[in-house]
Amino acid sequence: MRIGLPKEIKNHEQRVGLTPDSVSELTRRGHSVLVETNAGVGIGADDAAYTAVGAEIAPDAVSVFDASEMIVKVKEPQAIERAMLREDHTLFTYLHLAPDADQTTDLVNSGATCIAYETVTDNAGGLPLLAPMSKVAGRMSIQAAANYLQQPNGGSGKLIGGVPGVAPAKIVVIGGGVVGQHAAEMAIGLGGDVTILDRNNDVLDQCSSRWGAAVKTLYSTSAALEAEVAAADVVIGAVLVKGDTAPKLVTADMVRGMQAGSVLVDVAIDQGGAFETSHATTHADPVYTVDDVVHYAVANMPGAVPRTSTYALNNATLPFTLALADMGPKAAMMAMPHLRNGLNVSAGSVTEPHVADALGYTFVTADDAIAKLAA
Repeated sequence: MRIGLPKEIKNHEQRVGLTPDSVSELTRRGHSVLVETNAGVGIGADDAAYTAVGAEIAPDAVSVFDASEMIVKVKEPQAIERAMLREDHTLFTYLHLAPDADQTTDLVNSGATCIAYETVTDNAGGLPLLAPMSKVAGRMSIQAAANYLQQPNGGSGKLIGGVPGVAPAKIVVIGGGVVGQHAAEMAIGLGGDVTILDRNNDVLDQCSSRWGAAVKTLYSTSAALEAEVAAADVVIGAVLVKGDTAPKLVTADMVRGMQAGSVLVDVAIDQGGAFETSHATTHADPVYTVDDVVHYAVANMPGAVPRTSTYALNNATLPFTLALADMGPKAAMMAMPHLRNGLNVSAGSVTEPHVADALGYTFVTADDAIAKLAA
């Protein structure tokens, strides 16, 4: 198969879809890989590192898209990239379509086969290709919160862990999944006063067993959430509904009732955000203030640590990338139900039910869509 690796063009996005080691695995199996020049500079991999493992270097993204059958990326394709997609392309990347009508329209119109990392599943019901970046983002959320709690950065001037004789900051984590647990891990490590809210009792049991008295767990009723947010110095939005937009759990009224200089970090912003007052920001301009509350809502948080993020992501995506290349997308998805769950758009149809419902498309099952693909 001819596989294309374009350079990411989203703001301050330095990750890359394939590391040189991943490219080596593909070329050893007889596949050709075309890499846009300087695609890997953000992870310390220059063009020579890719040619050393059998890749060819292309001068621009147009050349990559024109010559490739499968495009492997990290972030959702930007408008200029979506214009280069064809019906014979397979796109393998993060998509986050439910809150993004423009992207969905363009992907549907392209006719391409679009497989989203974030809806590929595993035997345990998890999301194995989302998990690596959720771990990174969860940990980064506390780093961001600590930074923006500092008074020169707009915060209240509190240290997360306090010092002997001075109370630590109160950290509220909404959602006890992968993001939430990694945020809690970092906050506990810094000495914060950490509370996790969730509506899954098994998740709350897991968090309690993991940290014991170092963390408080609460069942997330509206009343409990409102009280915790009002008292918080930091709130981490860590909720996820697979394939769907994030629920707006923190209302504008709740934000208005928070302490001045508190910090909201919305890790769910890729799926539309968990706070009513959220809108996506960038690494170039990461924060804004509403009612004296600092909002951090960068839509590609792990892009700030591209070396860690890219290698963690490739550890998870490589087996699926190899299957798509070795078997072809139709056979691979027919043979691998968890990969099939990643199919969001195919041949002009939306194949992810939450996306179809959120954006008003007729839902077509993945099985029906895949049956129409060429072998």
